[in-house]
Formats: sequence, structure tokens, C-alpha cells
Amino acid sequence: MKTLTAKQILYSLVSFWIFSNSYSQEPNKSIEKKIDKIIKGMSIDQKIGQACLKGTSSRSKGLSEELKNEVRKGLVGSVLNLTEPSLVLELQKIAVEESPNHIPLLFGRDVIHGYKTIFPIPLGLAASWDMELVEKTSKIAANESYSRCINWTFAPMVDIARDARWGRIAESPGEDPLLASRLGVAYVKGFQGSDPSVPGQILACVKHFAAYGAAEGGRDYNTVSMSESLLRNVYLKPFEAAAKAGAATFMSSFNDLNGVPASGNTFLLKKILREEWKYDGFVVSDWNSATEMIPHGFAADEKDAAFKSASAGLDMEMTSLSYANHLKNLIAEKKISEKQLDDMVRNILRIKFRAGVFENPYFKDREKFSLLNADALQTSRTAAGKSCVLLKNENQMLPLKSNQKIAVIGPLADASREQLGTWIFDGKKEDSQTPLKALQNSFGENNVYYAAGLSHSRSLSEEGFASAIKEAEKSDVILFFAGEEAILSGEAHSRANINLPGLQEKLITELQKTGKPIVLVLMSGRPITLGAVLPKVNALIMAWHPGTMAGSAISDILLGLVNPSGKLPVTWPKEVGQIPIYYNHPNTGRPADPKTFVAIQDIPIEAWQSSLGNNSHYLDAGYEPQFPFGFGLSYTAFSYDNLKIEKKTLKSDEKLTVSAVITNTGTRTGTETVQLYVRDITGSIVRPIRELKDFQQIELKPQESKTVQFSIPVSELAFYNDKMELKVEAGDFKFWIASHAENGLEGDFKVE
Repeated sequence: MKTLTAKQILYSLVSFWIFSNSYSQEPNKSIEKKIDKIIKGMSIDQKIGQACLKGTSSRSKGLSEELKNEVRKGLVGSVLNLTEPSLVLELQKIAVEESPNHIPLLFGRDVIHGYKTIFPIPLGLAASWDMELVEKTSKIAANESYSRCINWTFAPMVDIARDARWGRIAESPGEDPLLASRLGVAYVKGFQGSDPSVPGQILACVKHFAAYGAAEGGRDYNTVSMSESLLRNVYLKPFEAAAKAGAATFMSSFNDLNGVPASGNTFLLKKILREEWKYDGFVVSDWNSATEMIPHGFAADEKDAAFKSASAGLDMEMTSLSYANHLKNLIAEKKISEKQLDDMVRNILRIKFRAGVFENPYFKDREKFSLLNADALQTSRTAAGKSCVLLKNENQMLPLKSNQKIAVIGPLADASREQLGTWIFDGKKEDSQTPLKALQNSFGENNVYYAAGLSHSRSLSEEGFASAIKEAEKSDVILFFAGEEAILSGEAHSRANINLPGLQEKLITELQKTGKPIVLVLMSGRPITLGAVLPKVNALIMAWHPGTMAGSAISDILLGLVNPSGKLPVTWPKEVGQIPIYYNHPNTGRPADPKTFVAIQDIPIEAWQSSLGNNSHYLDAGYEPQFPFGFGLSYTAFSYDNLKIEKKTLKSDEKLTVSAVITNTGTRTGTETVQLYVRDITGSIVRPIRELKDFQQIELKPQESKTVQFSIPVSELAFYNDKMELKVEAGDFKFWIASHAENGLEGDFKVE
């Protein structure tokens, strides 16, 4: 029986090659000589100019004379948010033909999950667990961006996120370092290709370095405190993977890490990135994050911010002006050496050469790449479908039958702008296909009864309830499209409570009284605590913010034309009080145990005050999530059997090879993501109760079986101990081949 398709094997080998060989790009001697020559001919002011990323807000239009004059003098190295091609080419012509050193500019833009063709938000794409798909979406985004004279995107974001209150969880790859690492590599490969100088490819920028996803309380820009071992074992892994994959640029984060803001953090920018990882791209600050070290209380003033940023290894400053205003004086005062500035400029010019902008400053062949073409739209539709996670399907409520009469209710049913999600500066609602329109096409307008019920997700008006109930009563089944508007997630949009906003819960309660079954389709940038809602609905699909082709993709799922295959990339909390919640947590001395768990209603009145027999849980929310990491249902069913391990005692230079037989026991062809978890039972520091070590996606026809085999080097069981030594420790281990993080076939092995 085949374990992997030829295409999957090829993709794995190519990924491994890139991961192994792109980690430290050997300096190109020819390029380095060209850089030497350019730097020797530059004044200090012109060198500082290369370290300045200037531009405007994402909504600004036009090109100022001031910016053109600065470019003409060589005082600008890169430009942000200039998206009109004629203006880009005008400014580039000034840089190339009129500036003293004729150095072309980079043109940056936040292209996060699509340019014009919008794909699911990154957290949604993570739910596909499909790296080939993710790579293709970012390649399309690169092609579309290049066609509009953009050659640098501020993506991917690879921040590990364990707190659904954090607005930027929508942009994250989820909570697991392995999944996040593979996603980061896929994004980089898609944006940059094997050669970022090829027309149609653009530079990636890996962000936010580092640990931004651990912001205290889930509040954006907030402080982060964590041990170095946790930082290395979890939060840095996807950044290292992206660096090894050849990511051209990195972005420092807004947060402080253990008291030191990232833009002035020598430990992150020099010790980790440059010395340990041998990274030779450049590092740009986030928007104003260099001067924001002043309100942090880390820099005394703008000059001090410039000093600390440059000293720490920040190569380029985004939008704020501490470098432009103060680096020259800092060099004159010998607080910063000119060699330090030269090194910063060298890193920037190296990437400009690799990007091919010296040879191709005017975006050659950009007319070959079109916007919203048929392949892009089909990929958007496929991605949205593969990102959908079926979380509940009581009595096989789904898929629907095409002759059913459906009531389409809810504020997200026909919200063409909201379904696109956060960070879509260039996506247009006019290009979106909504669920209502797609369902009217699929079922026929006479069989679809529509009433929004609420004008938007936050609405507190019951004015539309009566019409929603009236339409629902005509139907066989209610499709309720709930969730958050796009603006409720993303940067600066953290929420203390992550339930359905507005009166959505109340409307669902009223609809339940009709006696009609309810299918809840969620569109949001984060998991939503469903509380009393979940028992009131018969089926639940998490669609995230699915992008341009949301309507047809969701219609495909509801009708069974596509069998849902998405799996959660994050643990889904029952209550906000469980946060932070994540599957790969360490055990406690009193781990939660279903045999001894005592719920709040089970405690006798006037009970004796005692903690004997109690364990690590909440009296009211228990210890289990609503849905575990890796969970996702299908319209078919899969069984796991015949667990095998090739060798139960392993040396550190050997491989752990295990397998199981997966069978489609249902009546529909389906895709299953088979997951391998490992637990190190005893370590020099406490180890997670499970860690994802590999996964494979397989497609099975009804009653078909396949043997899925995993073979991972024992070296991948290494972790950083309390002395920051990366080691595999001898001892006993468990492993699971599983469909999610809380089940699976269990085995054991030993490492000598």
C-alpha cells in the first residue's frame, strides 16, 4: 500500500533540500565586490538613506515633491505603501538615474493573504495543513503584487499564538512550532521562489521577531516575559525555519522581551539571528517601533533610540526618523562606528542584489501577471474549502440535500467586505462572492429565504429578528452565518471576551424556538467561545475569514461537493478564562484526571475545606478545551489500526520509524491529516505532554486503507535544557499516531 503520492514525496524532498541548503547562503563574491565598490563611493548621509524606509499610510495617494527630492539625493533606500505603478516607476527612475549612487529602491506593502485575490486569513490557511496550497497562494499573491510594482511584502507572520484574545492570532500560523515552521517555509517559497530575482517573485519579510504572540493578556504591543528555554523550544523555531529557507528580510516586533524591546534587543538581533543562525539578510523595524522604545522606557529620546537600535543590529528603520536625524551625529561622536553603518548598508544592498533590482529596477514583464485570473480565483475557492473545519455534525445533518428549502440568516451571510478578513489593503468587496449569492445559485432563489436578522455582527438592535424568524419558519433548515466583522481582529483589535458579539447569540436562541435545525457557519479571525450556543445548533463549520471566493467554497462544503478536511491549528477554548490554552503544555504535579475531577455543581454544600484529590483544572470550565488542536470532522469516518514500530530502542543517530493503517470506513472519499505526536517522559526540564513531530495528508476512497509511515531522526527529539544546550536526552518516550492532539494509537520507545 502506498504511503505518499509521488507529488507529496517530491514536495517533501524539495522542502528538505531548501531547509538544509538555504540556511546560510554562501556570500556571492561578485556581489560582495560590487557592494564594496558602492559603499566606498557613498557619503555617510547616503549610507544612512539606505537604512531609511519611508512612505505613507496604507490609504495615502500621490507622490510628494519632498519624497522625490530625498530620493534624488540618495536619502531613501526603500518606500512603503506606494501602489500606483506609474508613481513607483517615476520614483524608481529618479533613484536609478538621478541619485548619486544609482541604487534602486525596494517598494514594500502588506500583502498578507493575497493582493487582489484574497485567500483565507493565515490562521485559516493553517487549518488546511496543506503546504503545497499555502505555497501556491503566496506565489499568486507575489505575482499580483509584482504586476503592480511591489517587490517586498511584510509577510509571513510566524508568531506562535496561544491566546485567542490577541487580535493578531488571525495572522498567525497557530500554536504549534512544527506546523508554524512548515507554513513559514511554504510562504517564503511561494513569495520568493527559488530565485527572488525572477519576474513575478517578491521578497518575504518574516515577522515579528520575536515572541510577539505571547503578549501578556493577549493585548497587542504588550510585554512578554518568558524563559529562554521556552523561547528557543517553541517561539523561535518557525523563525529559524524561515531563515534556513532563505527568507530575505526579518522584521523586529513591537513588544519587549524580558524587559528589552525587540528593536533594540542585541540578544535577538545579534546573538540569535546573526551569530547562531548566520543570517545575512537585513532586519527592518516594525512601524515606528524604534522610536516607540521611548514610551517603553528603554530609550531616553530619539537619539538614544537610534543608538540602541543600531547597536543591537537593526538595519533599517520603518517610517520613524531616528536614524535619519541622529546616526550621523552618533558616528561623529564615535558612539556608532562608520563600519557598523557600513555593515547595515551591506546587508541591505546584498538583498537588493539578490532580488535583482539592480538588473531589473522597472519590473520587467509585469504585464504577464494578471489580477483575479481564473487560476487565482479557483485557488482561492480551493483554499477556502480546505480551510473550513467541520466541528459538529449531529446526526449527519450535513451535507444538505439540493432540494431542501434553506433559510439564510445572519450578519455574515452577505457581507462581501467582512468575509475578506484583516489586512487586505488592496482587496475589494466588489470582487467577493458571498455565501448568500452562492447558495442562491446552488439551490435556486425560490428555495432560499434570506433575512440578515442583524445589520452587522456587533448590532444591538432586535429590529430584524421578526423577519429572520418569519423566513426561518418557511425552511427545512436554517443556515446561520455568524462571527466577527473583519475589523474585530488583526492589529490593535484584541478582545477581552471572544464570544459572538452583538445580539447574535440571542437571535440564535430565538431561531431555535422555530424547531428548525440550525447549521452555524462561523466567520471570524479567531476561535469564538460558544458557551450556550453550541447545544442549540445541529452542525458547526469554522470558515474563518475565507476570502474572495468564500461563497462558492462554503456552498461546496454544505452541499457535499467538497468533503471538509480542515483541522484546527489552535486549541479552541470553552471559556475565555481557560486562556492561554494549548495542547503542548507541560504536566503539573497534579495533572487533570477525569477520575478525580470535581465540577463546581458536584461539591457538597458546606464541604470540608480540602484540596486532597483535586488537580489542575477550573471548577466551572473543567480542564478540557471545547475542541482540541488538530481536530476536524469529515463527512466520512477514518479508523486507525495496526500500530507498528520498527525499533523500540534507539541511539541518538538513528531514526524513529512508526506506522499505522488508516481506513476510510465511510461512504465518501475523504482527506485525513494523520498526526504523529511524541512525549519525552522525563527530562532535565519538564517536557510537554505531547509534541507534534510530523503529519501527512492522505486521500482515501470509501473502504480504502493505506499504511502511513513516519520516519523522523532521533535528533528531532532534542530540546534546549536549562543550560541552553540543545540535546537529546536518553530515556523513555511515548508516541501517538492520531487524528488530533487528544487521541490516537499509543506506543512507546527508548532512547539510549
